[in-house]
Amino acid sequence: MSGDQMSGDHVMPRIAVVFYSATGNIAAMAEALAAGATEEGAQVRVRPVVELAPAEAIDRNPRWRAWVENNPYDETATLADLEWADGIALGSPTRFGGPAGQLKEFLDTTGGLWMQGKLVDKVGAAFTSASTRHGGLESTILAMNNVFYHWGSIIVALGYTDPHLMESGNPYGGSFVSRRSAPPDDDALRACRLQGARLARITRQLVREAP
Repeated sequence: MSGDQMSGDHVMPRIAVVFYSATGNIAAMAEALAAGATEEGAQVRVRPVVELAPAEAIDRNPRWRAWVENNPYDETATLADLEWADGIALGSPTRFGGPAGQLKEFLDTTGGLWMQGKLVDKVGAAFTSASTRHGGLESTILAMNNVFYHWGSIIVALGYTDPHLMESGNPYGGSFVSRRSAPPDDDALRACRLQGARLARITRQLVREAP
């Protein structure tokens, strides 16, 4: 444990929220998840991955172009963020039932950390959004979880761990159906806050017990 994590009951778990967002919906969910983790006393980094889509594709969607030009993030995700973190939340919109290529491209660069064993026992969680109810919410989360399996991480499901989630939640992870490009509603954002808090709590327990 590093000095800035403190000790005993005052452990401050380090959570990295790494995501891809094309129009801001996943970013809003990432921020809600980060807020939940922060409320539980975690140190949090919220980092989008680099946009890789060609300009002509982005220009076909005004909301996508606006997000690329005006999003508030000055720093993008790096391998150092993953190495720093005790817990990692991955977020992506669905793309044909799986995560966006931009996030997958970043995750594909983690081979060096994987070979060094530096991702073993990280705590993992995932969240997503789709434009239709059966657009791949669960399959996208499960696909992101596959990366955690290969890393040797410990996956923390959202579950039905709070009464709110019986109405709005997805036991696989935070999710939202964005019909007609609607932004995440309060129910979805609250579910993400609960997910962030749960991720921080479980991560704290594991960091505290680590030798």
